[in-house]
Amino acid sequence: MRSLILTAVARIFFAIMLAGSVWVLLRGHNEPGGGFIGGLVGAAGFATLMLAAGVETARRTLVLHPVVVMGLGLALAFVSGVPGIVTDASFLTHQWGSLAGVKLGTTIVFDLGVYMVVVGGVLSFMFRLYEEDPA
Repeated sequence: MRSLILTAVARIFFAIMLAGSVWVLLRGHNEPGGGFIGGLVGAAGFATLMLAAGVETARRTLVLHPVVVMGLGLALAFVSGVPGIVTDASFLTHQWGSLAGVKLGTTIVFDLGVYMVVVGGVLSFMFRLYEEDPA
């Protein structure tokens, strides 16, 4: 049985948790936090939506299959290490630059990959677990 209150506020919680996860992802660019913690918060948002509206609604909201999200994240994290090979022959040596006063680097690409791996991995597990035990 689904809770009427949880169903009513789930979309709001989902939006807040997803925005918070992106904030944690970007805040961790130069400080502790980043992709792993942001991914856990984002997966918790999807889990809240799943508990309130069901697995199918959460899957449709995610758009891609969780395993595909995880694979894209792994590819993105790998690609972030390639510029290090090109510049000083060391994989995952991140490169930094500045554009209009904003500090940019390959670290954020790596964190985005970790974020996607965590979201995809946790949701893959949770969707499968919830589908096997719908009670």
